[in-house]
Amino acid sequence: MNLPEVCEQLVKFARKAGAAEAEAYAERTRDSSVRVRDGEVEELQQASSKGVGLRVIIGKRLGFAYGTDFSKDGLRELAAAAVALSKGSARDEANELPRKPGVGEVAGEFDPAIESISPEWKLQAARAAERGARAEDSRVRKFDSTGAGDFLSESAIASSRGAYGSARASYAYVYCSPVAEADGQLQTASWSDTRRTLKRLQDPEEVGRVAARRAARMLGARKPKTQKVPVVFDPQMAAGFIAGIAGAVNGLLVHKKSSFLGALKGKRIAPKHFTLVDDATLPDGIATRPFDGEGVASQKTPVVENGVLRNFLYDATTARKAGARSTASASRGWASLPGIGTSNFYLQAGTQKPEEIVKGVKNGLYVTAMLGRGADVVTGDYSRGANGIWIDGGQLAYPVQEVTVSGNLLEMLQGIDAVGDDLDFRSSTAAPTLRFAELVVSGA
Repeated sequence: MNLPEVCEQLVKFARKAGAAEAEAYAERTRDSSVRVRDGEVEELQQASSKGVGLRVIIGKRLGFAYGTDFSKDGLRELAAAAVALSKGSARDEANELPRKPGVGEVAGEFDPAIESISPEWKLQAARAAERGARAEDSRVRKFDSTGAGDFLSESAIASSRGAYGSARASYAYVYCSPVAEADGQLQTASWSDTRRTLKRLQDPEEVGRVAARRAARMLGARKPKTQKVPVVFDPQMAAGFIAGIAGAVNGLLVHKKSSFLGALKGKRIAPKHFTLVDDATLPDGIATRPFDGEGVASQKTPVVENGVLRNFLYDATTARKAGARSTASASRGWASLPGIGTSNFYLQAGTQKPEEIVKGVKNGLYVTAMLGRGADVVTGDYSRGANGIWIDGGQLAYPVQEVTVSGNLLEMLQGIDAVGDDLDFRSSTAAPTLRFAELVVSGA
């Protein structure tokens, strides 16, 4: 049976076994990658998996089971197990499947060219990235890690409430982490690219060149004095900051009163030039999908619109508990129940060139790398170790390291005074260059 048939058959077996409601979610995946060091293969792997998960509800009691046996006998046993588990679970009035029509079979964000990628292509791509890094700067003499890979998936869902759909997805990636060395100092940096279609993937040699530049520019880094200054995050670090905000708009945390943004819906939390979006329909987006983990049709959700907090993210169960509506934000695998997650979560591009943003800083920090988690979504406290380039007179002057950037997430949001025009979707969470008017930079 194909995946949609597996799901439909499993739902039928669950209903026959006594389930009032039943939902099946199945997946097949293939993940293959190559990692090299000095041109030699360090690791070559390919992993495939398949499975199906079944959620049943009987008298508001939830049962969940999963397995890998797609035979009729295997599916019958799985249905019986889920029904049996539901009888021993606690009753919850929010236990109910989404009432949404199915979306049918969708091609999804799938590129046949990625499906036919050979191990030789991945090896050549990884070697090209190393070659590009060495050619860019003679101080690059070794590598932490360099590689390339691809991922393919097929998913399907069916439920007794009419949800039905199937989709395929793919992406390919290249990454490079060179080590630059001079005067006894070592500096490491990285650069990568991930795309849903092979033709849009950055040239592997250029990936290596960018990584080498990022590593070499940190040679000679020093520790600045502790001070309050404007701080600029490059796009990668800005995306990390946005990822911290994603946790604070998780509807479950908001419902549990565990988010610093929980009481601020409808309030202005950032400047007018700040618009944050979760969009599962974005063309070529890394996390673009036709439906979420519960079969709810994908949508674009404005989270912060022109500085005003508009929406939290919900799956169907949490939305029911909170008296809200699902934002099609259910995320899952075949071996897990749905939970709330982001799709393509990004800050819309502004109008300023990154160079202009830096030029507007007389004395401050341009952050290019960070360590640690940093953001506490309950309290809003923010503190992360950082490396970067010191800005002097509007120019990137010299590298700095071993500093800590700290502040409060809400105050940081309100203090964003510039948003760059350099938004680029290299991952599912993305942002352009950001400038904060003033943060504490702790150094010497």
